[in-house]
Amino acid sequence: MNGVELRNVTKAYAGLTVMEDINLEIADGDFLVLLGPSGCGKSTLLNMIAGLEPTTDGSIHINGRDVTSLEPDERDIAMVFQSYALYPTMSVRRNIGFGLKMRGMLRDEIDKRVAEVGDLLQITPLLDRKPSQLSGGQQQRVAIGRALVREPSVFLFDEPLSNLDAKLRADMRIELKRLHERLGRTIVYVTHDQIEAMTLATKVVVLDKGGIQQVDTPENVYRRPANRFVASFVGAPTMNFLDGKLSQNGDDIVFDSGAGCLPLVNVPAEARDLIGRPMTLGARPEHMLFDETGISSRVLLAEPTGPDQYVRLAVAGSELTARSGPEQIFRSGSDTRILIDGARMTLFDSQSGQALLTA
Repeated sequence: MNGVELRNVTKAYAGLTVMEDINLEIADGDFLVLLGPSGCGKSTLLNMIAGLEPTTDGSIHINGRDVTSLEPDERDIAMVFQSYALYPTMSVRRNIGFGLKMRGMLRDEIDKRVAEVGDLLQITPLLDRKPSQLSGGQQQRVAIGRALVREPSVFLFDEPLSNLDAKLRADMRIELKRLHERLGRTIVYVTHDQIEAMTLATKVVVLDKGGIQQVDTPENVYRRPANRFVASFVGAPTMNFLDGKLSQNGDDIVFDSGAGCLPLVNVPAEARDLIGRPMTLGARPEHMLFDETGISSRVLLAEPTGPDQYVRLAVAGSELTARSGPEQIFRSGSDTRILIDGARMTLFDSQSGQALLTA
């Protein structure tokens, strides 16, 4: 297949296995994001694809070719790191074209490619400047240009926006998305920032403790998490969790936490098969509805964010977060009522954490 394929890849250091039996297919043209907390193995996985780290077992294929034993410069890949790693004494033009010069490419062809990349990244006016004369965002564009000019099959990005401030990160996310749409090349991108993952990816791989937890579209990772870890890691504020069981209350189904029964609306029919089973209910803040028919709740804190506000509530022996519009006023210590949209809740097995029911 074109793209990247990992077959039963294992990585161990001094006999300690940190990644085991990883199988992953990255389709040609995908923007795949490796997402997870620090130490989950995402950079290790990227470095094995790049050839910077050897695999202990298994194989890696790029565009149908087994590259497991090949050096990085033989894999038809280009990598952009968190550090820009630009040559300070060279102009932007020379920084971008240096790799091509080392490969023996003719000067005219180098100049042509550098000019094309300059236009693509909108850095043509900067080509004769030195890195010290550039902003952080401009330096990152140059680092990306140095990768683009090689015209590889696969681009590998290792947290390339981590050193930028919030506005520059947002701007560069837009630029990277546009770049992918124009080039259509395969991109493998490492980040711990879920906003980057959700906005950039065509597919997200969520990792934890050296293992793949879920591979899916950003929408499905958010709306249909495979397990409790994915649900807790993706989303800010995080998903609310309540331990307990579904119970029948007349014609209605409620969630009994042991300290109170939370009303549910729009409960899917398949939830009835789970009544009485110990489980964990997950509901994101936007799935918590303020309604007079809900359970009595005490407002602990309201956090306005501009278009929304997040309200921390004491509910049935737990603290939950609900989302509201800015027009509603919540005062600490006041009472309100809350219920859960059962059509969008997620139910997890209380022991394994695996999803039993998703929206």
